[in-house]
Amino acid sequence: MAAGQKVLPPPGVYGRDEIDLWEMLSRMQGMFSGGSSGALVSFLGIVKSVGSNGKRVEHLEIEAYEKQANPTIQRICEETKEKFGLEFVGIWHLKGRFRAGEPLVLVVVAGKSRKEVFPALEEAVVRYKTEPALFKKEAYDDGTYAWLHGER
Repeated sequence: MAAGQKVLPPPGVYGRDEIDLWEMLSRMQGMFSGGSSGALVSFLGIVKSVGSNGKRVEHLEIEAYEKQANPTIQRICEETKEKFGLEFVGIWHLKGRFRAGEPLVLVVVAGKSRKEVFPALEEAVVRYKTEPALFKKEAYDDGTYAWLHGER
């Protein structure tokens, strides 16, 4: 696994043009081919076209206070890995402006079996949505907007 980790950037916040989440997801195939992990699960968060208020989303803007967000994301990965006895946990969140259908976060969990990885993925997703200093502004087709935080 150590060699595979060098292929990926460290967990954290990145500009939308700094990393490609779809490409990173495809790289995962080769990372765990050694057989030490029996299960790999991922969550790819994608911008919705309709907000929780029912309004049509024009775009979503993500801002981050990286001095707090990056160490928090790394801590979430380390704590989740230790708690569930996993081989790997990674969270990469993009910042910038996104349209509906574009990916903005990737969470990957690898471990011995599905019994560990599914609850670990759920915990990592809930924690990244509430703990790091990430700020989300949904802009709507009608010209209004709303700041979102900690939506589950």
